[in-house]
Amino acid sequence: MDFRQLFDNMKANWSKGIAVPFGVLALLGMVTIPLPPFLLDVFFTFNIALSLVVLMVTLYAKRPLDFAIFPTIILLSTLFRLSLNIASTRVILLEGHNGGASAGDVIEAFGEFVIGGNYAVGLVVFAILVVINFVVITKGAGRVAEVSARFTLDSMPGKQMAIDADLNAGLITQEDAQMRRREIATEAEFYGSMDGASKFVRGDAIAGLIILFINLIGGFAIGVWQNDMSFADAAEVYTILTLGDGLVAQIPALILSTATAIIVTRVTGGDNKDMGEQMQMQMFSTPRALGTTAGVIGVIGLIPGMPNIAFLTFASVAGAGAYFIHRKQQENETRPIPPTPEEQEAQSRPKELSWDDVQAVDVLGLEVGYRLIPMVDKGQNGQLLDRIKGVRRKVSQELGFLVPSVHIRDNLDLKPNQYRIMLMGVDSGHGEVYPDKEMAINPGQVFGEVNGIKTTDPAFGLEAVWIEPENQDQAQALGYTVVDASTVVATHISQLIQDYSYELLGHDEVQQLLDKLKVTSPKLVSELIPDKLGLASLVKVLQNLLQEKVPIRDMRTILETLTAKADLQKTPAALTIDVRAALGRSIVQQLVGNEGELKVITLEPSLEQILLQASQGAPEGQLAVEPGLAERLHGTLKQEAQKIEVAGQPPVLLVAPQIRAQLARLFRFSLPSLVILAYSEVPENRQISVVANVGQGG
Repeated sequence: MDFRQLFDNMKANWSKGIAVPFGVLALLGMVTIPLPPFLLDVFFTFNIALSLVVLMVTLYAKRPLDFAIFPTIILLSTLFRLSLNIASTRVILLEGHNGGASAGDVIEAFGEFVIGGNYAVGLVVFAILVVINFVVITKGAGRVAEVSARFTLDSMPGKQMAIDADLNAGLITQEDAQMRRREIATEAEFYGSMDGASKFVRGDAIAGLIILFINLIGGFAIGVWQNDMSFADAAEVYTILTLGDGLVAQIPALILSTATAIIVTRVTGGDNKDMGEQMQMQMFSTPRALGTTAGVIGVIGLIPGMPNIAFLTFASVAGAGAYFIHRKQQENETRPIPPTPEEQEAQSRPKELSWDDVQAVDVLGLEVGYRLIPMVDKGQNGQLLDRIKGVRRKVSQELGFLVPSVHIRDNLDLKPNQYRIMLMGVDSGHGEVYPDKEMAINPGQVFGEVNGIKTTDPAFGLEAVWIEPENQDQAQALGYTVVDASTVVATHISQLIQDYSYELLGHDEVQQLLDKLKVTSPKLVSELIPDKLGLASLVKVLQNLLQEKVPIRDMRTILETLTAKADLQKTPAALTIDVRAALGRSIVQQLVGNEGELKVITLEPSLEQILLQASQGAPEGQLAVEPGLAERLHGTLKQEAQKIEVAGQPPVLLVAPQIRAQLARLFRFSLPSLVILAYSEVPENRQISVVANVGQGG
C-alpha cells in the first residue's frame, strides 16, 4: 500500500465519524494538558467563530427541526468553552505575573477593551453582561424550551389521532402517515433535548461568574504573596487577564444563548421561510403600521426640549418606508406584465394548426356550475378536491388498479348549482347541490320529517332533503344521514367509477399492472404474455371481471389461472369463467364475509336445461329464449330477491357455469342487486342454503 492510498483511507475513515469522537476526547484532554498562549488565541478565536456560525444557522433555518442537532451542539460548545476556561485559568494563575500578554493576545486585547483604563467600569460592564446573559436570555430561553417540550408531548396523542383520521379518510397515503409520525416523534425529542440543553447554557453562565472571582481573587493573592508583586501591579495585571478571559468566554456564551432563544421561540406556521423572510413579510408588509409609527414619533419630535432632529429623522424614514411599500403593493396589483416584442409579433401572426389543437377526450371529468366553483377552489377552502383524491385512492385500492385523475372545469351552460360527471366525454351522471346546505338522506326508516328542499340522492336514488346546517342535529336525531355538498358529489363520482370501472381499464393500465407484478413474479408474466395470451385478450378478461364487480387485486391468481388455461380456452369469455372459478373464495367472501351462510336461489333442472340449450344456439353472451319465459323468470327472481334483501342478506342466484354470464348480462340493469354465481365459483367448505327454487312457470 503506497502513501497516497494510506492517506485516502485515513481521510475516508475520518469523514465516516472519527472526527467527532476525536474532538470530544481532545476537549477532555484540554482540562488536564497545559496549553501555550498561542493555542489559547487560536481556540478562543475558533470559539467565537463557531458561536457566530451557530447563530447564523438558526437565523436561516426554515423551521426548528432543520437544525435538530442543535442541542448536541450546545453541549459540545459549552464543554469546549469550559475546557478553555480551565486552560486559561491555569495560564493566568501560573504566568500572570509576567504581564498582560502571558495568557495570549486575545485575552489581553479583550481585557484592555473592556477596562478602558478604569477597573471599576470594567467590572461593572462585565457584571451587566453576565446578568443579561444569565437573568434575561438564558432564563427566558430555558422557560420557553420547557413549556414547548411540555406542550409538544401533551399534543402528541391528538396529532397521532389526526394522522390516523386523515389516513382512514384517504386524504394521505401510508407513506405520508409514517413520515408525519416520524416528524412528530422527532419534534418531541428535539424540544425535550432543548429543555435539557438550556440547563447547560444556564450552568455555563453561572460557571463563568464563579471563574471570574476565582481568577481575580486567586490571581491577586498569588501575585502578591508568591511572586512579590505590588498591590497596584497585581490588581492591574490580574484584573486585565480576568476580565479578558471572562469576556472572551461570555461573548460566545451570549451568542449561543441568543441562538437558543431564537430557535425555541420560532413559529414557522408552515410557510417554509427563514427568519429574515418572515420578519420582512410580517413586519414590513403593512404600510399602515409604519405610517402610524411615523406619526407618533413625529409628534414626539415636535415637543420642545426633546431631541427634535433624532425623532423627526426617524419619523421621516418610517413615513417614507410606509409610502414606498404602499406604492409598490398598488403597482403589483394593477400593473400588467407587458409582452416582449417577440411575443407581440408572435401574437399578431395567426398560429399554425398542429396536433396540439386537437384535444383528447378526458377519461374522467367533472363540470360544475359557477356557484359550485368555491367547492373546487382551495383558495376559498373548497373541500371537493381532497374528497375526490380520497375517493380515487379508496376505489383504486378496492378495484386493484389506479383510477385516472378527474379533470375539473367550470361550464357556464350548466345551471348555477348543477354538476355533470363525464366519462369518455359522455354525460354519465349529473345532479344539483347547494354548497351552503347539507343533504339529509332517508336510509329507509326515519321518525319524522325535516324542513327543506326535497330531492333524491344522485348516487343511489334515495329520498333526501336539503336542509340548513343548523338543522343537522335534528335530522340526525330523526334517523337521517346528513352529509355536506362535497361529500354528495364525491360519493356520486365514487359510485360511477365503480359502475364503469371496466371502461376505465385500458391497455396502458394493464401493462402497468404487469410491470408491477413482474418485480415479484417475473417468470409468471413472461410465460403468459405474449407467448400464450395477447395483451388485448388479457385486457378483455380483466374488463369482464370488473364489469361484474369482481376486483382484480389478486393479479397473481388471475395470471396463474390464465397460464394454465390459455392453451385450452382461447376466447376471453371462456377464460373469464375459469378465472372467476379461481377467484370464487374472494367473490363469496365479498358477499357474505368469512362465516356467513350463503343463501341462494336455484333453477329447476328443466328450466336450467332449456337455458343451456338456448345459450348454445345464440350469439356469444346472449340467450335465445322466448320473451314470455324471460318475463316470468324476471318477475319471480325479483320477488325472491326482495325477500332475501328484507332478511339482510345479498340475493344470490346459483346456476351452471355455461349460462352464468348470459343471465348476468340479461338482468344486470333490471335486477342490479341480484348476484349470479356459478356452481364452480362456490368454495367446497362454504355452507349453502337454498331458499327458493324457480321453475318455468315462475
